[in-house]
Amino acid sequence: MTDTAPTIPAPAASREVPQAPVKEPGPLRRAVSEHIHTLQTGYFADRPHAVQTLARLRRGVGRQPTQTPDLWGLVGVEGFYAAYLAQRGRPAGDAEALRAERAAHVAVTLWAVHQQSNRSKRMHVAGGPSVGTAVRRLMSGTDADDPVRKRFVRAGTSSTFDVLAQRLRELVALMRTAEVPLDYGLLAEQLDQWQRPGGTGRVRQAWGRSFHAYRPPAPAPAPAHGTAQDGQDLQAGDAFAARLETATTEMRENE
Repeated sequence: MTDTAPTIPAPAASREVPQAPVKEPGPLRRAVSEHIHTLQTGYFADRPHAVQTLARLRRGVGRQPTQTPDLWGLVGVEGFYAAYLAQRGRPAGDAEALRAERAAHVAVTLWAVHQQSNRSKRMHVAGGPSVGTAVRRLMSGTDADDPVRKRFVRAGTSSTFDVLAQRLRELVALMRTAEVPLDYGLLAEQLDQWQRPGGTGRVRQAWGRSFHAYRPPAPAPAPAHGTAQDGQDLQAGDAFAARLETATTEMRENE
């Protein structure tokens, strides 16, 4: 009786789940992100033009683009028109241009406030936190979080675009105190969408989802014995909490 060699099964077909294609940034998101990146790099290098531009941009916060001709050429809208033509093969229409101009103006001027006097951390991070995530990062899990949460809710329930811009400014002031960055290219894109029919609900949904989905990073294991660094970290944490509480109190008094 002869032995027969065992049959070796053919390798199973690969069952890798195909990855969803990465969505290409829209023309407005790309333009605002690249423009702020250029200004941010110049600001960190203490280049006079960038420093002066940020000061001028801050004066445009809370105002309409039509009220601030001084900011023509400083908001980065030119990049939107070029990117739109390249991606869509046609110039932007009047309605598309108006939405983009208003969204870019709000996003870039808010970033100028966010970045003010901070040359150690970039407050615009492409691919970084959305509004919901950034707000959640402000919260410590205590009763002191309620004013922050209420301001986030107020922003989400804004009745008009102008009211939304003002309420985002209040949140950005808190983010500036806490040095929590934001993806301003994404914000510009969402502000554009907010102005479209049905867009308000989609933006609210995106902000709410990112707010609820955020999970803080796991804390590092505590050392067996306290160290000088522990004391420094505690002092830094207390100082941060005090700054955030001061900023929140000032906003309450100004309401």
